[in-house]
Amino acid sequence: MTATPTVAVAVGVGATATATVQIHDGAHWQPVCALTDLQPGRGVAVLLPEAGQVALFRDSSDGLYAVDNLDPFSGAPVLARGLLGSRGDRPTLTSPMYKQVYDLTDGRCLDEDTTPDGTPAVLRRWPVRVAGPGGAAFGDADLDGAALDGAVRDGAALDSAA
Repeated sequence: MTATPTVAVAVGVGATATATVQIHDGAHWQPVCALTDLQPGRGVAVLLPEAGQVALFRDSSDGLYAVDNLDPFSGAPVLARGLLGSRGDRPTLTSPMYKQVYDLTDGRCLDEDTTPDGTPAVLRRWPVRVAGPGGAAFGDADLDGAALDGAVRDGAALDSAA
């Protein structure tokens, strides 16, 4: 099993007011909002065609994270309203429902291994990048092409970005 592509990206130099945040839905990069629409420290819920709700965050260091919006413990689509923080050097998301804390680098719940129904307490993560006019990705935010080839998300191989 190969590793999931990194979901945290640094916005970096060159990101302008016309920059667009994109999430890879398993088949294509989907533009979801302007970079300027994301306030550091706050999340937004994004509806991806065919994939459901994703919670998208921009942290105070301009890192971007995308995880499922559905809280695995409550079943409510509320994680976009969660609180960003850290444990050591790991960025975290605290659920607004029952306050479980998730590591944003791998999606694992740091408080409990399983949900009440016995399923693993892990959030699905989504590749995210920043693109400029015409869709060109900015530097280290680019996760398309070979970086996605053969990557695995929840047991399903991602196709090459299109």
